[in-house]
Amino acid sequence: MKTSSVYYGALGALLFLHIHALLGQWVPFYISLIVAAALAFYFHRKVAAQIESLGWKVNSVLGMAQLLVVIVALTAPLPTGVSFAPILIFVAGEYVRLTTARHFTRLNRDLAQHEEQRIHINETFRIVRSERHDFLKHVSAVHFMLEDRKAEEAKLYLDNLVENYEETNYSIRGERGVVAGVLHQMYRRGKASGISMVYDLDLPLSTLPISDQKIVALLGNLLSNSLDACEEWQRERGEQAMLTLQFYKRSGLYMLVCKNNTLPVPVDVLDSLFATYGHTTKGGEHEGLGTKIIKDIVEDHQGFLDFVCKVEEFTVKIKVPAIR
Repeated sequence: MKTSSVYYGALGALLFLHIHALLGQWVPFYISLIVAAALAFYFHRKVAAQIESLGWKVNSVLGMAQLLVVIVALTAPLPTGVSFAPILIFVAGEYVRLTTARHFTRLNRDLAQHEEQRIHINETFRIVRSERHDFLKHVSAVHFMLEDRKAEEAKLYLDNLVENYEETNYSIRGERGVVAGVLHQMYRRGKASGISMVYDLDLPLSTLPISDQKIVALLGNLLSNSLDACEEWQRERGEQAMLTLQFYKRSGLYMLVCKNNTLPVPVDVLDSLFATYGHTTKGGEHEGLGTKIIKDIVEDHQGFLDFVCKVEEFTVKIKVPAIR
């Protein structure tokens, strides 16, 4: 069972005790139970609980403090004027827990992202150095083939060489280091999975009026989700999937368009895909955070996001004003 489910189950139980202590003399216990369950279910659907980032010690201390408040509310008679105090203290404690957990989760995610960026940059730099180191050897090999009048062999050799160089050039052409790193890593991941990858970039993605950290988060989540969908589509359909990333500027707007093959997505998931946390087309332990992160970044920069899913193709269109 996921940590969030356990957390909201405990939250519902404590809410029931508070509500029953406050209203038990006026309403039956099952009314308090229904109200507490309804509130816990509502927050479970609407609020992404990330309390595991606080660790079990902090959560245990907070839990014991809240349990103490419940015991006081149930056993100690309180004057009418302060009868609401225990549940207000309980709500304040939960607010502190959730906001602190969200802050720590964001810090941990940023640290992990920075480490991943460092790895991507180092790998991209290593590949560029390797290609540069071998360049003169390739020229010598082609020169030898031409001198030996092996034009067709030289052409085939050059075709293979250019194809390998284009893989790196797609990613690093005009891009800043961290952006080039994530583009190159996603391109290599797609190629390794047999997906047809196309970067159609009229200008570098680094020209977006967004910080490098946010661009990496935007592209990382966008391309990772698309690759996941393509890989699943390939397994089910037995055909090669295609992912296309386009970037251009029109009438004062930067346009970022990502298209990929996908299996049919349930309507209820589509309706909330970019709107709230917790909605995902993936199974397992995925928490559905990526799409909401994309939407938040776009909206923070006065941009617009639209998406269409039809005929097993998913298209995301992002428009960002060309202002800094």
